[in-house]
Amino acid sequence: MKLTVPDMALVVLVGASGSGKSTFARTHFTPTQVLSSDFFRGLVADDENDQSASADAFDALHFVAGKRLAAGRTTVIDATNVQRASRASLVKLAKEHDVLPTAIVLDLPVSVCAARNATRPDRDFGDHVIRRQRGELQRSLKSLEREGFRRVHVLRSEAEVAEAEIVVEPLRNDKRGLTGPFDVIGDVHGCTAELDELLAELGYVDGVHPDGRTAVFVGDLVDRGPDTPGVLRRVMAMAEAGNALVVCGNHEQKLVRALHGRKVNVAHGLAESLEQLGAESEEFRRQAHEFCDGLIAHYVLDGGKLVVAHAGLPERYHGRASGRVRSMALYGDTTGETDEYGLPVRLPWARDYRGSAMVLYGHTPTLEPEWVNNTMCLDTGAVFGGKLTALRYPEREVVSVKAHHVWYEPSKPLDASRPLGGREPAVLELGDVTGKRIVQTAHHGRVGVSAEQSAAALEVMSRFAVDPRWLAYLPPTMAPCSTSSREDYLEHPEEAFAEYRAAGVQSVLCEEKHMGSRAVVLVCRDDDVASKRFGIEGGGAVYTRTGRPFFSAEQNASLLADVRTAAAGLFEELNTGWLLLDAELLPWSAKAGSLITDQYASVGAAAQAALPAAVSALSTAAARGIDVSDLLRRTATRESTVESYRAAYRRYCWPTTGLDGVRLAPFQLLASEGAAYHERPHSWHLALLDRLTGPRFQRTRTLEVDLLDAASVARGVSWWEELTAAGGEGMVVKPAANLTRGPRGLVQPGVKVRGREYLRIIYGPDYTLPQNLERLRKRGLNRKRMLALREYALGLEALERRARGEPLWRVHECVFAVLALESDPVDPRL
Repeated sequence: MKLTVPDMALVVLVGASGSGKSTFARTHFTPTQVLSSDFFRGLVADDENDQSASADAFDALHFVAGKRLAAGRTTVIDATNVQRASRASLVKLAKEHDVLPTAIVLDLPVSVCAARNATRPDRDFGDHVIRRQRGELQRSLKSLEREGFRRVHVLRSEAEVAEAEIVVEPLRNDKRGLTGPFDVIGDVHGCTAELDELLAELGYVDGVHPDGRTAVFVGDLVDRGPDTPGVLRRVMAMAEAGNALVVCGNHEQKLVRALHGRKVNVAHGLAESLEQLGAESEEFRRQAHEFCDGLIAHYVLDGGKLVVAHAGLPERYHGRASGRVRSMALYGDTTGETDEYGLPVRLPWARDYRGSAMVLYGHTPTLEPEWVNNTMCLDTGAVFGGKLTALRYPEREVVSVKAHHVWYEPSKPLDASRPLGGREPAVLELGDVTGKRIVQTAHHGRVGVSAEQSAAALEVMSRFAVDPRWLAYLPPTMAPCSTSSREDYLEHPEEAFAEYRAAGVQSVLCEEKHMGSRAVVLVCRDDDVASKRFGIEGGGAVYTRTGRPFFSAEQNASLLADVRTAAAGLFEELNTGWLLLDAELLPWSAKAGSLITDQYASVGAAAQAALPAAVSALSTAAARGIDVSDLLRRTATRESTVESYRAAYRRYCWPTTGLDGVRLAPFQLLASEGAAYHERPHSWHLALLDRLTGPRFQRTRTLEVDLLDAASVARGVSWWEELTAAGGEGMVVKPAANLTRGPRGLVQPGVKVRGREYLRIIYGPDYTLPQNLERLRKRGLNRKRMLALREYALGLEALERRARGEPLWRVHECVFAVLALESDPVDPRL
């Protein structure tokens, strides 16, 4: 019994305990292909039967499976997988990596499973467990394909299991065994005369090349031109004879839907194709329908050295199979916007392509073919009066013939002055950042930026910020917790805990708040990475939350060298050439020295000079019998609060010379090549970053709090009190899971709970006086919180666009918007 499994697949074994899944896996797959839940329980708990370790074991299993699938390796999951929820996470994993999930079900009788378990002393859980598992399995059988499994094989007896044979089928797009030579031909669009002329120019006679070359068509054979049936007749004959390969274009896809009787918009030349096909015989229409319906979205040829797709294809999708890959190959990626001609604004993926395979494509007409990072668009607008173009491979020779006529007027004029794909991705245009802007984010919808905010940000960005090629991210502002009603306190942890509990968050992480300056660190493994990935020389950048550099170029290079050395293992582990870190840079005085000197220290010095003299004069007056008792009491109180004020800001200052004394406290890994990490729990980030050691780094202390456990909440409050009593600034409370959505949408990524003494720096020496505290309790927080969420969503969008390999201007759109929102008139003390 042959069981076909696609190459590059996620194979999910399904069966009750004792059904023989592990034996089946050992028999038919290599040990490295099989990921067993028992094995991973042993890894995390030293006991393969410790069911309490299952959650951690499956986290580890899914992580390893993801790494294998990302590398394009067939992976087999050996677990019961009888519950729909456990299978759903695996189907989701397969979709994330654009591989085909396959289920192999071992539906053996309960008696067989029970007899096998009886021979194993570690399987003493009883027959009722097997009956329950098999019942869940049988209820699932009819729904496996609906769950997303592309192939389902069911083995119902020991004999069927014994006779089973795994046959690995190459994906239909896998033509790596075909080495060419090839002639890759651009969008024909019904131009039969031009196609015949080009084939003749390439040396084909009646569709056959005397040297055995193969024609490869990039799709869009149909629509717009004068003779769609003639083009199809020629290409279908060449394909049937083995002299041509054809990938599907978006116009073939739409034509098939129309021929299926689906409701489609009969536009962009489809009406002409339907009319021309209507004049053909029913048999030809059937053949044309079947031919177009069977076209593949992309081909991988010549050992993986050549990829052909209608709209191009980023490297991460080469040789993969999923709806997402097909959509990308047929339509390309767009911003979701339309241009002035009503056409989708396409992302110029080729500008950031760094793959080793040559990618040849069409779809977006250009006047002249050009090489862009080992890719070439061969659609030179033949139907619009341009040329029909082919590329000889591997010779890399372009061959073109001129159109005989303007067969169809383009919706958008071909413009040689515009870069391929619409724009240079590494060039930032004023039009991207001036005027009113709307940025679409995945996690918080549309975020608006006013013209006034844009103007303010442009001033900062153009005059003070680091080179925008380094600016992959700007961190959001952070809101404080709700105002406390406790006597003598403006902020207290109980309010932060209550807020998150109300938002549906059960577990939070309390992080020590370093009194430093927020810093973003982009560090490259070497200068080659910087040049190739960011288009700029240097090892990276260290900048403030408004994009300004902290240090001189020489100091910046020295600090980055320390980070690079400490992070050497992370580059290899994450398979990346660069890391983007969120951190605090200490001491506060390293950046805010002038603020301390000009504002805080001057206030403290003036008060210290004036208030003791005032107290002395008032004391003398009181001794002479003058009733100044109330004024004396208030002045003496102010004298003591000033001493507390001076002590507060002095704690966060220490002398530094150059970089001597400067420390970094990283607390989140934001992104690396091809990945953003905001869905990883904070514990993962801190465990990873705690490995950055040395005199340059400072560890961030943390405490996890279960908000449904009163004792845990009390420990959180006590921890904050201990931190602040020892002179600490306070803490930041974050959802332990990191990115979190509640019933009302995106949850605050963190709220700060600042200590009573630290707040003197913010609100002044006398803020703790009862009348001042009462006034401050009325401070409005809603605007600050809304701003924090919008900036957070923009930051996430920037990271995800960077991870997807989108061009600089797309990433910078989000980064600039964060800076623009910072000009919002919000109380800076919050």
